[in-house]
Amino acid sequence: MDSARAQPGFADRSPDSLEVRLLGTVDYDAALFLQERLLFELSGREDRTGGLLMCEHPPMVTIGREGSRAHWNVDEKAFESRLMDVRWVNRGGGCIVHGTGHLAVYPILPLARLEIGIDGFRRKLEQAVIDAAGDLRIPAWPSESGHGISGRLGQFATVGAAVKSWISYHGVFIDVAPPMDLVRLINGAPGEERKTCLSALRHRPVSMHGVREALIRRIAARFGYNHYHVYTGHPLLKRTKKVVHVPA
Repeated sequence: MDSARAQPGFADRSPDSLEVRLLGTVDYDAALFLQERLLFELSGREDRTGGLLMCEHPPMVTIGREGSRAHWNVDEKAFESRLMDVRWVNRGGGCIVHGTGHLAVYPILPLARLEIGIDGFRRKLEQAVIDAAGDLRIPAWPSESGHGISGRLGQFATVGAAVKSWISYHGVFIDVAPPMDLVRLINGAPGEERKTCLSALRHRPVSMHGVREALIRRIAARFGYNHYHVYTGHPLLKRTKKVVHVPA
């Protein structure tokens, strides 16, 4: 990986580069702000430059366009008792539980300039996750429900993307090593398989660093980027302190 000090906006790199930002644990609204900012910046460009944000969020639940309260295994008070916010968001997919050990991957890509349609974007994103799982020696395939990626013990990743002005945002959400009791507070979209995580599929701890590294390479390859550049943080990132519930 090529590491450098973070600069505002997209760096003056090759027009065929993917700019990757590793954000650590960030508030959901802060990550959404950065997605919208990068989307705006890309809309003013004419090259193939793309962005990729990777982060974890404090424990919370987001509900996409295909989600509803009917997909919960508990009532809303159960989330409130764990200090978990519930947010309705404008992305595809159903309900997703975020938190420690759960990786959010947000590709902000100019689909028209990459000559990729919406269905093609989803297939390439799914295949990049499958490729990365293979690098970790975890066999994986698209879920039968069509909502994510599964292994032999169940579904470990969910696709929940959106497209605006032919630029992608939101993305794919991967359970690396989360508290599974929190993940299973929801059923997800209708027809989704039992929830699992990469560490369970591997039968040993899987590092977040290793998953990120594999995903960056595979996403770059699947979307035709010959170069990618990795930065830590972003100068426009606004971090907030929040009390979270830690399971005993």
